[in-house]
Amino acid sequence: MGAGRVFAYGAAAGLIGDLLLGDPRRGHPVAAFGRAAGAVERVLWRDHRGWGALHTAVCAGGAVALGSVAARAVRPSAVASVALTGAATWAVVGGTSLAREARTIGRALEAGDVEAARARLPHLCGRDPQTLDADGMARAVVESVAENTSDAVVGALVWGAVGGVPGLLGFRAVNTLDAMVGHKSARYRRYGWASARLDDLAGWPGARLTAVLAVLAGPDPRGAVRAWRADAAKHPSPNAGPVEASFAGALGVRLGGTLSYGGRVEHRPVLNTEGRAVVTPDVERAVRLSKRVTWLALGVCAGALLLMSARSSNRGK
Repeated sequence: MGAGRVFAYGAAAGLIGDLLLGDPRRGHPVAAFGRAAGAVERVLWRDHRGWGALHTAVCAGGAVALGSVAARAVRPSAVASVALTGAATWAVVGGTSLAREARTIGRALEAGDVEAARARLPHLCGRDPQTLDADGMARAVVESVAENTSDAVVGALVWGAVGGVPGLLGFRAVNTLDAMVGHKSARYRRYGWASARLDDLAGWPGARLTAVLAVLAGPDPRGAVRAWRADAAKHPSPNAGPVEASFAGALGVRLGGTLSYGGRVEHRPVLNTEGRAVVTPDVERAVRLSKRVTWLALGVCAGALLLMSARSSNRGK
C-alpha cells in the first residue's frame, strides 16, 4: 500500500476516533510530551536564545525521531502502518475537545449563567474571563475556535500528508512548545523565541489552507475573502490573522479589538469591520464551520497525496 493510501485511511480513522472518543481525561500523549518538555526546560533554561533553540531542537527533534522509528518499524505491514497513522492522528488533533469546550461555554451563556461561562473559558483560551461580559466571551470563543481549527486540526493534517507520522508528531510538538514557552513574558522572551518562530513557520501552510476552506465552507464566501484580504495582515500573528479574518467574514461578525491576557491589555485591530458584533448563537455557527473545514482539509490533504503518488507511479512505468 502506498504512502497516500496509508495516510488517507489512517488520518480518516484518526479523525473518526477523535469524533467518537475525544481527548482522554488522563494519560494523553500530548500531556506526556508537555511533561517531558518541562523536564528538559528545567535542565536547560537560561535567559538566552541559544539555550531556547537547543530546547526546541531536543524536544521537537525527539518527537520527529520517535515518529520515524515507529513508522519504520511498522513499514512492512500496511495494516500496522494505517493503525499507527490513525493512532498518531487521534493523538495530535483536538477538534472534538475544541467543539466540546466551545459548546459548553455557549450553553452556559444561552442559559444566562455568565459565571459558569467565566469558569470554563480558561479551558479554551488564555483570556481574562473576569474582564468579559457575555458577548465578549462569545467573541473569545469564536476567535479560539477559528485559530485552533488551524492549530489543532488542519495544520496537523497538512504535515501528516507531507511527512507521515513524523510530520504529525513534529507539528504537535512544535505547537505545544509554542504554547509552553513561546509567549513574550519576562522568562520566555528570549528562551521561547525559537519555539515561537518555528511554530510560525510550521503553522503557515495550515493557516492558509484553513482560511481557504473557511471561504469555501462558510455561509458568506465573498465576505470571507473580503475580510481576509482587508484585515488579515493587521493581526499580530501571521497565521492567526488569515484564519480569524476568514472566519469573521464567513460568519458575518467582527473579531479582534481589546483583549486581556494575564492582566496585560492588548488593543488589536478589528477584523471584518463590516460585520456585526458576536452574540452567543455565533458560537455554534463557528463550531459547525470548524467541523466542515476539518473534513474538507482531510479530503484536500489525502487527495493531494494520492494524486502525487499516482503521478509518481505513472512516471515509474
